[in-house]
Amino acid sequence: MASAQPIGTLAECYASALAIEREAAARSAQFAEFLEDHGAQSAAELFHKLARFERQHVEELERRTAGMPLPALRTWEFSWLDDAPAEQVDHQFVFHLMTPHDALAIALGAEKRAHALYEQAIAASYDPEVRRLARELAAEESEHIGWLEDALRKAPAPLIAGEDREPLFIASSSH
Repeated sequence: MASAQPIGTLAECYASALAIEREAAARSAQFAEFLEDHGAQSAAELFHKLARFERQHVEELERRTAGMPLPALRTWEFSWLDDAPAEQVDHQFVFHLMTPHDALAIALGAEKRAHALYEQAIAASYDPEVRRLARELAAEESEHIGWLEDALRKAPAPLIAGEDREPLFIASSSH
C-alpha cells in the first residue's frame, strides 16, 4: 500500500475505506487459497476469517454510501503487494516465494498502514463525522492487527531472512 492521500472529507474517508476493504477482502481470499494449497491450514483459516469480515465490511460501507458521490482513487495506493500499479509487479513471483510468515507479515503491514491513515484522519480532520468514521475504522483495523500479530508470533519464520530475499522481490518488480 503506497502512501495514500490524506483524508479530508466524509466521502474521501468512505472511498478510502472501500478501497482498503476491497483490497483486503481480495488479498485475504487469495492468500487463504494459496496457504491451503501449501498445507498451512492455520494461517489459511485466519485469512478466510479476514476475507469474510472484510467482505461484510465492504457490504456495510456500500450500504452506507448508496447514492453518495465518492471520489475516484488510484486503487494501487491501497495494494498489499506493491507500491506501484499492478502491471509493474510480478505477483506470481511474489506468491512463489511467499511463506505463511510472509503472508501474515504482508497483511499486518497493510492493516497497520490502514490504521495509520485513519489515525491521521482523526488527528487532521475538522469534520466530526470524518473523525467518528475514522475512529470506527481504526478500531476494526486494530482488531485485525491483533489477530495477525498473534498468528505471526506462532508462524515459523522463513528459512531465508527477509533482507536476503528483498533483492529477489525488487528484481521481480522491475520487469
